[in-house]
Amino acid sequence: MQTNVSAGGAGGSVRTLTEEIGSRLREARKVRGLSLSQLSACTNGALSKSRISNYEQGLRRMGVEEARMLSEALGTVSGAYLLCLDEDAFLNDAEERLLLDYFRRADMRGRAAILSLAQVEGGRSKAAS
Repeated sequence: MQTNVSAGGAGGSVRTLTEEIGSRLREARKVRGLSLSQLSACTNGALSKSRISNYEQGLRRMGVEEARMLSEALGTVSGAYLLCLDEDAFLNDAEERLLLDYFRRADMRGRAAILSLAQVEGGRSKAAS
């Protein structure tokens, strides 16, 4: 089953979901300045250059596990974003990427502490607005 998504709003072209996923992957790779070969190497060869190219061209659709590997290799987007499940695009800021890296490496207690602090700080910024 092919799902169509509108690209570009009213009057924009209609792309399949597979093509949109490929477009997001290509954009994220280019933002990082990586070639297909370099991105493949970042997955420790788990995903070949050819397979990644097929994803980008919309010839194949990546699964959840492949999206997770590519997300970790890119470090700037989530697997959910790549799969068009989340619209929050890039982690543009180096501090955002660093915070996400710390969160991913933390144990359950550390993650809870990070989330608790984020909730407190988020509440402060809302109150100041």
